[in-house]
Amino acid sequence: MIHAEPGYNYFLVALSYFIAAFGSYTGLQLVRGIRNAQEGQRGKWIISASFALGGGAVWAMHFIGMIAYDMGMPVVYDPLLTAASLAIAVFVVGLGLYLLSIRPNSLAMLLIAGVIAGAGVSSMHYSGMAAMITAADMSYNNTLVIVSVIIGIAAATAAFWLAFNLEGTLQMIGASFVMAFAVCGMHYVGMEAMIMTPNHNLLMPESGVEPLTMGLFIFCFAMIMLVLCLIVTLSQLNKRMYEALEAEDDEDDEDAVRA
Repeated sequence: MIHAEPGYNYFLVALSYFIAAFGSYTGLQLVRGIRNAQEGQRGKWIISASFALGGGAVWAMHFIGMIAYDMGMPVVYDPLLTAASLAIAVFVVGLGLYLLSIRPNSLAMLLIAGVIAGAGVSSMHYSGMAAMITAADMSYNNTLVIVSVIIGIAAATAAFWLAFNLEGTLQMIGASFVMAFAVCGMHYVGMEAMIMTPNHNLLMPESGVEPLTMGLFIFCFAMIMLVLCLIVTLSQLNKRMYEALEAEDDEDDEDAVRA
């Protein structure tokens, strides 16, 4: 790293973990909808869970974590690459959820979905890193890159297993903290793999998104999206539970009449 005093803003580090945990919890709740949805309704649950997990727990955490690091030089972000990295995260998580929703009890499908999502999330991470524009050349420690990809695949696989196997609220809360730790681990190992070499021939562009602006936008975007997803999810699940209880009462009444 090229800065004299490398270090993190630990408030933003903690904020990145909070976003990852809240996004994980919201995503787990949405996956409950996937598991219980009828065939024609499964798609909307998959899309919502993809944005919660891919956009909230992964992508938002990633950029807040990047902004938390003081590089010791001005940095702006390419908006197109930033948007592309979001699209990658949402797509690969959605693809993994779709595959697993077809055969939720298949170990082979779990591993396939985990590899696809984990490798995709790693692609998101390094695409996001490429969106950084500064007066330096970027290279990587290949060993740490491989470690970060392995962590990403393991985290995605574990997240999918937890999402399709947990039921209780306390279990989901605990799993959310574990998933957030894994996502943050992948990100910060990937950040440690980054090597920045000064290049004074490179000029800062006249346009770009400032890190603080980017951080505030991402935090507000993620929180609004996750809160809305969680409200809709819980209301839908409560409605479904109420309908199931009504159906049971109707069956009991019919049995009493027959008796």
